[in-house]
Amino acid sequence: MSEKPSRIFIKGNEAIARGALAAGCTCYFGYPITPQNDIPEFMSTAIVKEGGEFVQAESEVAAANMLLGAAAAGARALTTSSSPGVSLMQEAISYMAGSELPGVIVNMNRGGPGLGDIGSSQGDYFQSTRGGGHGDYRTLVLAPGTCQEGYDMMIEAFDLAFKYRNPVLVLGDAIVGQMKEPVIPWTPEKAENYGVEDWCIEGAKDRGPRLLKSLFLTDGALAKQNRHLQDKYEAMKAEARADIFECDDAELVVVAYGSIGRIVKSSVRRLRAEGHKVGLVRPLTLYPFPEEPIRALAEKGKRFLTIEQNCGQMVEDVRLSIRGLADSDFYGHMPGNLPGSDDFVEAIVARLGR
Repeated sequence: MSEKPSRIFIKGNEAIARGALAAGCTCYFGYPITPQNDIPEFMSTAIVKEGGEFVQAESEVAAANMLLGAAAAGARALTTSSSPGVSLMQEAISYMAGSELPGVIVNMNRGGPGLGDIGSSQGDYFQSTRGGGHGDYRTLVLAPGTCQEGYDMMIEAFDLAFKYRNPVLVLGDAIVGQMKEPVIPWTPEKAENYGVEDWCIEGAKDRGPRLLKSLFLTDGALAKQNRHLQDKYEAMKAEARADIFECDDAELVVVAYGSIGRIVKSSVRRLRAEGHKVGLVRPLTLYPFPEEPIRALAEKGKRFLTIEQNCGQMVEDVRLSIRGLADSDFYGHMPGNLPGSDDFVEAIVARLGR
């Protein structure tokens, strides 16, 4: 790893863009939608200055299919959008998963369903962690809660995309994208290509032809491909990570991710200072979900509360992680209202008293 330069004070969206460039991103395709527009705005000049390609596509459908094409050529490529825009990308993402193509997609989650609003939300958890499109597939999902994590996770996202030849989704929201704080930029010494030269399509000079496809029509071929993909998704579980905070003596463990996890951490600090035995698990990967550390806490007799800015989605993965040992209460802060740490203190204290 090269020497880290001085800190810079930037928005989360810009941190995402700068992290992609540090990861070696050479192609960006996107279409404007709030609250992620700072990313294409920054990329429209920054990636070109570094010799890369920027295309403002005519739609999110087009942007996602451009991502597919660049991935097939072995390029480190990126598209970004927000909620309804990502919905339009799902067919291409499914094709990428089926064809085993690496690419990075950023979703700065906004309110929904439908057009909703342009504020923060975590309503896209199911879409993000269950594939989102047609067929049995998964995308790796990273969930930054700070601008620095946004930068760092973009570098990680490109690495994971090529390691597993699979789309990787970075799931932020309006809070992560629009807040501004110090970031220490860094660049990996060398980007690992994971043998991309053995499968990418770049012209069949001095070699035989290659075929990248997601269509398998001969008898048993699709079943074989799906078994292969499921084995790969199982292997991805080794990448599961979480921030475990003050859980050793906690009677109640709160599980929250992304910007909400960061806000809940402030609530936990306040309650710890007041003598309450409460801890926090903040998943950094949503797929694979960090089941093992959560289940290990359940084995120690902890009680659980899942907090999300939605009507209840990640709570299902928490309950699956601790099934047979414990259950998890749920507190949902509705999209459309900007939360603060005070909003969660009362909910946590109410569960502590049970």
